[in-house]
Amino acid sequence: MRTSEKPAVNAAGLSGPASRKLPVPPRERKPALAALAVLLVLGGALATTLLVLRSGDRVSAIRVSQQVGAGQRFTEKSIEEVKVAADTGVDYVGWSHRAEVLDSFAAVTILPGTLLTSQMGVRTSSELGAGKATVGLSLKPGQIPAGVKEGDRVQLIHVPNRSAQGESRVLAESALVFSVNQSGRTGTSAQITVIVDSSASPEIVAFASSGEIAVAELPGGR
Repeated sequence: MRTSEKPAVNAAGLSGPASRKLPVPPRERKPALAALAVLLVLGGALATTLLVLRSGDRVSAIRVSQQVGAGQRFTEKSIEEVKVAADTGVDYVGWSHRAEVLDSFAAVTILPGTLLTSQMGVRTSSELGAGKATVGLSLKPGQIPAGVKEGDRVQLIHVPNRSAQGESRVLAESALVFSVNQSGRTGTSAQITVIVDSSASPEIVAFASSGEIAVAELPGGR
């Protein structure tokens, strides 16, 4: 004879599984946290908008793309346009003034990548003024260091031929390299133009014509 088993009933009249469920309290609403979340969202959106607006607030300035030696004239190849923030606090020269820059000279040696400021340019060049002369040199390998370029400071040294008597001596202590003929920089010769004192130019030209000139680059001359 089968007998049916009924689930045990507790004192409250509930079955076993149901009796293990705890009552869930009503969810509390926290208006302060909700307001804070809204403020954070709005603040993030505002910050993003400001960043976008700030990134668009840029102006064109002049950056030096090739080294310009002290006293050298700025050229089209030596400057380039670059975008900078309008409120950098730097007294940079705007790209709209490039014509004036090309009609001026570097007051100091300016390295590539430098943002040009008004203090870096002068109207007249002390290197090309009275008492100065430009001299062209045609040099063989071993008479000029590799990598010499416009704006470098070099020594010009008289190196006598083996048949001649005499010792080497400095003809120009700190000559400015005015230009370098890249097309002539081959395995056989290199042509450069230097600025020297006019009093020394005749002797330098004479020794240059006989191939008795060597160039030594000065430390920190670039």
